[in-house]
Amino acid sequence: MSKHHAAGFITLVNAAKKQIKEITIDEMLQHNEPYVLLDIREDHEWQKGHLPEAMHLGKGIIERDIEQTVADKKQKIVLYCGGGFRSALSAQTLQQMGYQQVLSLAGGYREWCERQLPVVKPE
Repeated sequence: MSKHHAAGFITLVNAAKKQIKEITIDEMLQHNEPYVLLDIREDHEWQKGHLPEAMHLGKGIIERDIEQTVADKKQKIVLYCGGGFRSALSAQTLQQMGYQQVLSLAGGYREWCERQLPVVKPE
């Protein structure tokens, strides 16, 4: 982990991870079932680059806008952030909102880039 996070934040993330499902990059790449890929990072992070096929719905607005973006609560959703922490928290929240198949991408955008997988960068 390249960033040092506050202990309270890590405690919250670890509690969330016990209640949600994570998916690895390898599992996601081998997945043949359709899913919605949501980048929940901040706007400035999204603008620097994102995963192909991803839609952007920042963590600050996901609860407000998810039902307009993904109306079907049975739809499989994969969330990702920088390292898999914020996406774990958001996955837990979406489950509480009734979404049944929410996954958090373990390692997030950082691991995706470390593995030199394709990203979409602004022109």
